[in-house]
Amino acid sequence: MSLLAIVGRPNVGKSTLFNRLVGMRQAIVDETAGVTRDRHYGRCEWCGTEFSVVDTGGYTSNSDDIFEEEIRKQVVLAIEEAHVVLFMVEAGTGITDYDEEIADLLRRSGKPVVLAVNKIDSGEKMYDAFQFYSLGLGEVYSISAANGGGTGDLLDAIVKELPAEDPDTDEHPELPHFTIVGKPNVGKSSLTNALLGKERNIVTPIAGTTRDSIATLYNKFGHEFMLVDTAGMRKKAKVHEDLEFYSVMRSIRAIEHSDVCILMVDAQTGIESQDMAIFNLIQRNKKGCVVVVNKWDTIEKDSNTMKEYTIAIKERLAPFNDLPIIFTSVINKQRIMDVLDAAAHVYENYSRKIKTSELNEVMLPEIENYPPPAWKGKYIKIKYVTQLPTRSPSFAFFCNLPQYIREPYRRFLENKLRSNFDFLGCPVHVFLRQK
Repeated sequence: MSLLAIVGRPNVGKSTLFNRLVGMRQAIVDETAGVTRDRHYGRCEWCGTEFSVVDTGGYTSNSDDIFEEEIRKQVVLAIEEAHVVLFMVEAGTGITDYDEEIADLLRRSGKPVVLAVNKIDSGEKMYDAFQFYSLGLGEVYSISAANGGGTGDLLDAIVKELPAEDPDTDEHPELPHFTIVGKPNVGKSSLTNALLGKERNIVTPIAGTTRDSIATLYNKFGHEFMLVDTAGMRKKAKVHEDLEFYSVMRSIRAIEHSDVCILMVDAQTGIESQDMAIFNLIQRNKKGCVVVVNKWDTIEKDSNTMKEYTIAIKERLAPFNDLPIIFTSVINKQRIMDVLDAAAHVYENYSRKIKTSELNEVMLPEIENYPPPAWKGKYIKIKYVTQLPTRSPSFAFFCNLPQYIREPYRRFLENKLRSNFDFLGCPVHVFLRQK
């Protein structure tokens, strides 16, 4: 997916515009603190084109004196990462030295740049925008991020500059993509190296060694897929460096482009809030999931330890707890091939297509045995069910009064689908449609 970076000096309205762009589609900005970096990363859709947006605001100091250290570093990183750069300036203050410094960097970068002059709240202020043509960045777009004025024309210009093809497509699009995710220092790179049988990634005891998402073709022991190692995603309060912010962003994008996510958990700490935040992100992106509990060799065990640990994890992950849980010690290479087998099985379930005739043959008797409860004296009749042509397993149940079917019955339908067909590790989505 193409990436738009919003850059500019402090207090020009970058975050206001960012919130307006990603607010076009609800449920894009993930409110789980720490994973999607709160207000700083989201997705926008305009006229059928979807792209990612990153706001570099909030990482600059209120003191303009440290421009070299903070703002410049931000802009350089944003330019490197983005496919299109949105440069924001402010009409009221005119062109500042910092604006000229950023414009100089952008001109030399060779990246497509869209220049937006913010805080044009009235017709009289339109004339204040013309001075910004002197920056040499082409067309100037007058906007008001606060009330939305001019943002339509701005988005048209942005979409025109985006790459025609998805820049994140790789050379093996036909292969499944397995992405290893988790907090820093849970053993993601060690697992990658153990599976590949070579030191592909640098491993140190220091949390945050891996900065980039690294994809490698795996073709051994009857398995062929793309294996992606990502940077650890930590809580927002613990992310101080700009570089680490972009590492987290790349990890999120790696999840978006994966088929199955291998969520690694530290056996000593169990599932913590940050593990849950990453798990919620996997769920929201509708990806398959395998939970890998690493460092199992450090735990004192008896005959019931694994069973108790499995129950505790499933209770924490409920209601989506129909997934494989593998206990490993990557250092000792204990059960690491089980991780691959589980991920391959989940991918098989994830891409399973069930014939409509088979679905109805199985599901309609189940529904007849336990029909939806009547609502206000009205009886609900489900006529038939079919699988939708989506990447993750999704099913449409056609009935006379879909608006009266409540969440518990929807959950019942999902459970019956899971018990009759193998969807281990996959999110299953149930939609009710009017017949």
